[in-house]
Amino acid sequence: YMDDGHVKDDDASKTDYNDLLKQMKDNSAEADKERTSQGYPSLLLTGWAEPPHYDSGTHKLYWALNLKSGDATENTLNYKIRVLGRKGVLVLNAVAGMNQLPLIKGEMQKVIGFADFTPGNRYADFNSSTDKVAEYGVAALVAGAVAAKVGLFAKLFAVLIAAKKLVVVGFLALVAGVRKLLGLKKKESP
Repeated sequence: YMDDGHVKDDDASKTDYNDLLKQMKDNSAEADKERTSQGYPSLLLTGWAEPPHYDSGTHKLYWALNLKSGDATENTLNYKIRVLGRKGVLVLNAVAGMNQLPLIKGEMQKVIGFADFTPGNRYADFNSSTDKVAEYGVAALVAGAVAAKVGLFAKLFAVLIAAKKLVVVGFLALVAGVRKLLGLKKKESP
C-alpha cells in the first residue's frame, strides 16, 4: 500500500502509453548502466507484456512488463495491478517467466475482481477538504516516473551498496551482544 494520497485519474485516458513505454525504456537503459557498474546483472525493459488498462468505473489499473535480465534464457514477466483508493494505492505485483503470461493474466484478472477498498476508503469517498492529494497521476504509476525523475532507483542501489557495510557492522555488534548476553568469551590466543 502506498499512502501517498489520493491519485487523480484525469490523465489516464489522455496518456499515450506507447510514448510512455519509449520513455520507460530510455530510463531503464540509463538505470541499467548504474546497476551493472555496481556489479548487478543487467535488467532491461523490452516492452509491454500487457499494455496499461485503466477502468475509470472501478479505479483499477493493470499492465505487465517484459524484462530481460542478464543472460537469462527467458524474459521476466512483471504483472502489476494498482487499485486507487481514497488516501492511497493498493499495490499488487506478480513476477514470473514470460511463458507464464496466459496463466498469470487469467489469475490476475481474478485478483482485480476481488481487490477493493472497504467503504469509507474507496476512491469515491475522497474528501477534497480533508484528504491529501498525491503529487502524481495514473501515468506516473505506470512509468514509475515519480522515482525515475529524481533518480531514486540509481540512488537506491548506491545506498544499498553503502549500507551493506553498515549491515556487516550491525551484524558483528549483534553477535557481540549475544555473546555478552550468553556469557560467552572470546578464545584467547596462546
